[in-house]
Amino acid sequence: MPENRVNWPKLVPQKSEFDSSSEALFSLWSPDFTLIDCSEKFKDHVGLASQAGVTLWEAYPLLAGSALAAVVQLVIDTGQPRTIQLDATAPERRDLLLFYTQAGLAIIDINTTDAGANARTASFGDTERARLVHQATHDVLTGLPNRRQFSEELEKLLPADGKTGVALMQLDLDDFKPVNDTLGHGAGDTVLRLAAERIRRALGQNGTAYRLAGDEFAVIQVAAQQPAEAEKLAEELVAEFKKPFTIDGISLFVGASIGVAHAPRDGNAGEQLMKAADVALYAAKKDGRRCARTFDPGMLLVLEQRELLRRSLRVALQRDEFFIEYQPLVRPPFIIAGFEALLRWRHPMLGIIPPMSFIPMAEADGLMSEIGQWLLEEACREALTWPEHFTVAVNLSPAEFLAPGLTDRISQTLDIVGFPAERLELEITENVLLERTINNLDTLNTLNVLGIQISLDDFGTEYSSLSYLKNFPFDNIKIDKYFIKDLLEDEKSQTIVRSIIALAHGLDMSVTAEGVETAQQVSWLQAEGCDRLQGFYLSPPISTDLIDDFIGQRTPIFATAAYHGDRPSP
Repeated sequence: MPENRVNWPKLVPQKSEFDSSSEALFSLWSPDFTLIDCSEKFKDHVGLASQAGVTLWEAYPLLAGSALAAVVQLVIDTGQPRTIQLDATAPERRDLLLFYTQAGLAIIDINTTDAGANARTASFGDTERARLVHQATHDVLTGLPNRRQFSEELEKLLPADGKTGVALMQLDLDDFKPVNDTLGHGAGDTVLRLAAERIRRALGQNGTAYRLAGDEFAVIQVAAQQPAEAEKLAEELVAEFKKPFTIDGISLFVGASIGVAHAPRDGNAGEQLMKAADVALYAAKKDGRRCARTFDPGMLLVLEQRELLRRSLRVALQRDEFFIEYQPLVRPPFIIAGFEALLRWRHPMLGIIPPMSFIPMAEADGLMSEIGQWLLEEACREALTWPEHFTVAVNLSPAEFLAPGLTDRISQTLDIVGFPAERLELEITENVLLERTINNLDTLNTLNVLGIQISLDDFGTEYSSLSYLKNFPFDNIKIDKYFIKDLLEDEKSQTIVRSIIALAHGLDMSVTAEGVETAQQVSWLQAEGCDRLQGFYLSPPISTDLIDDFIGQRTPIFATAAYHGDRPSP
């Protein structure tokens, strides 16, 4: 049953017209089998005092059997008219049932007779075949045509001649997996059924919807005004899925991402058009999901480059393409406390790949633990060559932090390299701690017991729950550069930074300011008691072979720059 009753238009003839023109009993039904309109003869013979809310099964109980119900559903789904012969004790008569379908109006012609066993046998043989056809071509859960029907329909429509545009939409549900994980598959099935109803409702008679698999749906729309019609429909579908689903009193937000492709412009064979729609769907997800994107060739280039990167990333570690740069961590007045190790990738054809481009990819493909292990071991080996009081900071990605065996792996690495635990600082971001689970707390406590320092990175830009600072054993808070860049001009930024410094010191934690760009920022942060500074004013990230020179000349360079406002060279 749809979530809201549809106000179906009354397109059958006026009662006076079909009451006088035929002995047949006319009735008009919605796809959810609710009576919309009917003739007076229908009311008299069926015995209905009122048509409000009457269902097909109440008016025709004999149709409710599984075999005949399958025939009715087949008419709804395909729009193809059918004749059904029923045995009945009533006098012989003819009933014409009109149904709204995605293809328009379809008719079931019912004849009631007492013709006997031969008629029954023929009728039920026919309905059994209809039931089997329906099962083979439709999704059991949602009632939508399935992938088989989708492929057959696309094959019929293509190649398109360009006079009437064919649009294909690939639709994926966003944030559907957590519904199954948290509320169970029963709730997930309910969401899928309601999602199918929303798609049907948005389409009306303006296209055909299919369930391909899981939470994947497709829509085929044939319209003269393409691509405008398809883009309008896609936006309507996106808007429809911004409304919450209510399951057992719980409001769930499951959005939709949509990729749109047009024939013949984007491909004139089924496989070509599906690939174009998939590429557009990927672009929609990359642009933040819950949106629709129409295919253009530039998307394909981006996707091909990404797949090239993905394949290259799988062998980058074996080919020694990763390297590390180090950015100084400085205590005012300009005393080096250590360095942060920053992972870099030098692709043999594309050059230096930014971390923001390949680290999410490595996490998604399950490569980050292996790459992170290499980074940790290399950084610790390099730090052994520095003065003994220097620390090295290494970032832990969420995928690494949540992987089993993290503390054992880090402990073994320190033993193998021979690096003191108290000189290692591990940086994690707030989104790692969204679920304040016992496992997360145990991991941080174990690292703390080992003597490793823990920093909360990018503080203030994610969820910034003060409960993190209360519940987890942090040694250091890093203030994100967002609050530092306009520090001297923006009083709100000043207030926030002062508050973070005071809060951290009150909890016996130190504070590092990231993104320090000017001598004036250095002076302000030093006056407010910030413990460490990091940023391009002090030094950009530098290669391993420049660290010794940097350490040797740091004092005169920093002192001169601080008091004359010049930006030092790396």
